[in-house]
Amino acid sequence: MPEGDTIWRLAERFQPLVGRVIHHSDFRVPALATASLAGERISRIWPYGKHLYWQCGQRILHTHLLMDGTWRSHAVGDRWSAPAHTARLVLQIDGVELVGHSLGIVELWPAREYGRRTAHLGPDILAADWAAAGRDEALRRILDRPQRSIGEALLDQRNLAGIGNEYRAEVCFLQGLHPAVPVSHTDVGAVIDLAAKLMRANLTTPMRTFTGIHRAGENTFVFGRKHRPCRRCGTRIESSTLGGGTSVTSPDAGQERIIWWCPTCQAGAV
Repeated sequence: MPEGDTIWRLAERFQPLVGRVIHHSDFRVPALATASLAGERISRIWPYGKHLYWQCGQRILHTHLLMDGTWRSHAVGDRWSAPAHTARLVLQIDGVELVGHSLGIVELWPAREYGRRTAHLGPDILAADWAAAGRDEALRRILDRPQRSIGEALLDQRNLAGIGNEYRAEVCFLQGLHPAVPVSHTDVGAVIDLAAKLMRANLTTPMRTFTGIHRAGENTFVFGRKHRPCRRCGTRIESSTLGGGTSVTSPDAGQERIIWWCPTCQAGAV
């Protein structure tokens, strides 16, 4: 599931492209059908939460994977490893073809608009200044709505950018909190500190893990484990939904998202 660590690694993977010129572009989204980045030099590629940005000349390319997006690379002329109809953006750079499949967002806008277009986002949990300034700002934003559930607060990208449903589920388990417990009944500082610690620890691991085991099916405590035994106490994991989830276009859209919890290990179940 694409979360902040996924996009951070993607940005790192693309760093060798910085300084290179885009030879050809093909935007396969209606709003940008006639747009082109051909001839533009890439001066920077960076993540912000779950968003990826490329500065190409005086414009910024903004993409978001949502749930199913992927980037694939091939030599120009090679057969693609994913269906062509899912391609939303194709870039050719020095003999390499980068294809963004099933991207949830593809936007192109003047670089001067970056501040305005990202103003709704909270501090990036993986930013270099997280410990110095971002953490306290995220804490302030979450505590500003004390009756909101901690699960909703963690997913709200206006509070802090980068946490998705998997991190929410696992952090709440490790803190012994049901996701529906109000912010006012939680040690919010401890919650976001743990989230930041886990996400940073996962930046260089071969597979995201919360259990310390790097094998599929064994790397989470509760996420995706409905009706399976809790790894700590053996109680069957339960699952439901929690409203007030976030979206890219409206960070507090009231969407319901799946939650998982152990009725024994996580207090305050509703």
